[in-house]
This record gives sequence, C-alpha cells and structure tokens, in this order.
Amino acid sequence: MNKNFISTAALLGALSVALGAFAAHKLRDILPADGVATFETGVRYQFYHTFALLIIGILSEKFTSKWIQRAGSCFIIGIILFSGSLYALTFLRIKEITGINNVVGIITPFGGLFFIIGWLLLLLGVSKKD
Repeated sequence: MNKNFISTAALLGALSVALGAFAAHKLRDILPADGVATFETGVRYQFYHTFALLIIGILSEKFTSKWIQRAGSCFIIGIILFSGSLYALTFLRIKEITGINNVVGIITPFGGLFFIIGWLLLLLGVSKKD
C-alpha cells in the first residue's frame, strides 16, 4: 500500500467535493453556464483521477512494478495540469483577464496526455513485472 498516494487521493477527493460545491452554489451566480461547465469539467476529471490514484495506492501492495508508481505520478501531474488549467481559465474569466487565456488553455491537453499515459502505465504495471 502506498500511503503517499492514498493520502494525496484523500486530500484531492476532499478538494473535489469543496470545488464542486463552490461551482454548484456560488459560481453559477457569477459566471454564465459555459464558464461553469468548464470549471465542472475540471472537478469531474479531478474526481475521476482521485479515485484512480486511490486504487493505485491500494494496488501498489500487490503489484510492486515501477510502472504502477509512475502511473500514480502521472495522475497527480494530470490533475494539476488539466484540472488546474481549467480552474485558472475560470478564474481569469471571472476577473475578466484575457491576455493569457491562450497560454493557460494550451496546458489543458498536456494534463489530458498525462491522464492517458497514467492509464497506460497502470495497464503495463498490472501486466508485467519489473
């Protein structure tokens, strides 16, 4: 069992709930529906990969492959890049800052790429030994 991944998943899970509640109760008052949808996409993918990270934390006891550990790291990086960039885009929209939206928006697909790599590493980790 990897306590670091499980602890990180617990923290990210709590943050997901808090951010989801913020979107449902406050964000709808200050942004149009498409802005809220962007934020909620970040929350949704954060939550999905929080569960994936929790599973990796548990699986790491049975599957000791380095690929499992790398998958967990990719999920964390993916959450930071993908969800974090969507949260940043939402904040920029609230503050009506438009100059750097394209730069921040470029980060989102890299987060998605880390999610995909994480899932493939998980497959590799449960399929092979070191």
